[in-house]
Amino acid sequence: MKSYRKELWFNTKKRREFINITPKIKECLKESNIKEGFVLVNAMHITASVFINDDESGLHRDFENFLEKLAPEKPYDQYYHNGFEDNADAHIKRTIMGREVVVAITEGELDFGPWEQIFYGEFDGKRNKRVLVKIIGE
Repeated sequence: MKSYRKELWFNTKKRREFINITPKIKECLKESNIKEGFVLVNAMHITASVFINDDESGLHRDFENFLEKLAPEKPYDQYYHNGFEDNADAHIKRTIMGREVVVAITEGELDFGPWEQIFYGEFDGKRNKRVLVKIIGE
């Protein structure tokens, strides 16, 4: 069995963004030369997420609106966590959207369902953060 590991780094221009990282994951898969197995894609920061969904801008706006209703950024003093930082909402949003995804690899390709893509979700951006890509297989 072979193993491959790579870190992808992001520094978003806005506090919250959704970035389609599927092309980067496909590059990692090609570099790994693994044809059958699994890829784990994991946000390595507690205020960022990795998830699978459709790459449709209206849906992404719906995610943003939904998350903001559940855990609004402001007022900052509504959260016990906020003090030194103002990112309690980002921690909650990350928990809702998820930490990681696992995708099967079949015949050297990501084995997706229709419309599935992998996204990096940033909820407390404007600084360097990383995503772990771990591929295991043959």
